[in-house]
Amino acid sequence: MPVIAVVNRKGGSGKSTLATNLAAYCANHGILAMLGDVDRQQSTQTWLRLRAERTLPRSAPILGWAVDPKNVLRSPAGTTHVILDTPGGLRGFDLARVVGYADVILMPVCNSVFDRESAADCHAELLTLPRVASGRCKVAAIGMRLDARTKAAEVMHAWAEANQLPYLGALRETQAYVKCVEQGLGLFDLPASKVAADLAQWDPILGFLEPVFRRPAVLAEAEAPPAERELAVEREPVAPRPVATPVAPAMSRDTSPEALAQAARATLLVPPNLGEVSSRSGFKHRLGRLLGSLQGRPNPANP
Repeated sequence: MPVIAVVNRKGGSGKSTLATNLAAYCANHGILAMLGDVDRQQSTQTWLRLRAERTLPRSAPILGWAVDPKNVLRSPAGTTHVILDTPGGLRGFDLARVVGYADVILMPVCNSVFDRESAADCHAELLTLPRVASGRCKVAAIGMRLDARTKAAEVMHAWAEANQLPYLGALRETQAYVKCVEQGLGLFDLPASKVAADLAQWDPILGFLEPVFRRPAVLAEAEAPPAERELAVEREPVAPRPVATPVAPAMSRDTSPEALAQAARATLLVPPNLGEVSSRSGFKHRLGRLLGSLQGRPNPANP
């Protein structure tokens, strides 16, 4: 089950804005995603409550965490993708545990020397972790509240290059994001003609994430019998992402959440010191335990 984690040690960097809009993209492209909020402020859970009050007939549901009788956070049945909004101050063992589950880490970075220094320190620590160093967990930065035509955007781009950090461009500061948050919406819920300039800024981000969005379909086809695999090969490939093109998991012999999770577990590295968790508990259970433990920890504020 692919996991996208939004990570930045600084508060107010735009993590929740990035996470909620990614969730809205999934909902509008047939991807059943779960939005996991491990930030103590629970911003994305507030957004989910606001969204639940609206009728969005063309949008798939965005799921939140379910809590079992033992207070272990679990992803709801049917989930194919997970988006994590992580707390500020994430470092050390907690950061390593998140990386142990993540396929992609997105780092929203605002244009101040403090934000850039904090992000550079976080990136340096990420590079010491085996999954990042080996390329199994991809990391990229996104400039937040930046006009791409300004000197500030050039400074951000130069900073990313100096730190050898893939840079996916900038998202400008606009009232569209503010209005969306207040209504439990994302840009991808709005008519494309009204937010065309903002949607265009998402193209590099979504292009970077395309392999992750398509991953359950690839796994399902790999598990299918040879005859079904041949049929799958003959199907039309998914074109590079235009704004209106749905990207949905392909159908195969068995696309149940359990089958997808079982296939995904084979490619995930279990974080250190989690060996006491029984293998029978599965990927979703281990991920739930991790996020439950992070929710209960203090959220140190970075200067």
